[in-house]
Amino acid sequence: MIPLRDSTRARSAPLVVVGLIAACVLVFLHTTRLEATGAAMAFYQAYGAVPAAVLRGPWPASWPPLVTSMFLHGGWAHLGFNMLYLWVFGDNVEDAMGHLGFLVFYLTTGVAAALVHIAVHPGSAVPLVGASGAIAGVLGAYVVLYPGARILSLVFVFFFIRLVELPALLVLGVWFVLQVVEGLAALSAPGVTTVAWWAHVGGFVAGLALVRVFARRRRRALPAPW
Repeated sequence: MIPLRDSTRARSAPLVVVGLIAACVLVFLHTTRLEATGAAMAFYQAYGAVPAAVLRGPWPASWPPLVTSMFLHGGWAHLGFNMLYLWVFGDNVEDAMGHLGFLVFYLTTGVAAALVHIAVHPGSAVPLVGASGAIAGVLGAYVVLYPGARILSLVFVFFFIRLVELPALLVLGVWFVLQVVEGLAALSAPGVTTVAWWAHVGGFVAGLALVRVFARRRRRALPAPW
């Protein structure tokens, strides 16, 4: 399932969501320029969260990549899907938390996601990059705040593609279960996948746990505008 839009209308402009998307796009464009000079890998190593390096320390000098890694992406598809999920679900969570509260929540769940990934892969020298851990936190918050919202999604059934309106609880519940299943499968075959499944799981759980701390108001899901 690929979410396209939701039925919950935010009453405030998603300034932080737009800023985060712009920052991720600009950083990605910078890394594409670095690839032409062969310097991209060094950039990922420096600003991505390398589990072994973070744990090796010295602390706290080794901690900044826990934040900077959220703004790095490994390709157009990686960037595109992350930004789509942030755009669809982030505006309403920002609306409920306020701009500053949402930014702190986003960064906090992103750091939590990275720490879970590091705990699962402590000896890895592969840099963790991507906003998906923080966005998973946004998804966890969304499912608590707007479980009755309707999500217009592209659903792939064999060779057929359909537009289907589904409840947020189903869309995000299925998404989370898939992350857990893929994460468990990856543990039995280390090195086969490059996807940080446990960062997704950790971010989502952190979002579930912290949403009540940050949410100032809860909006009711309005009728779908399509």
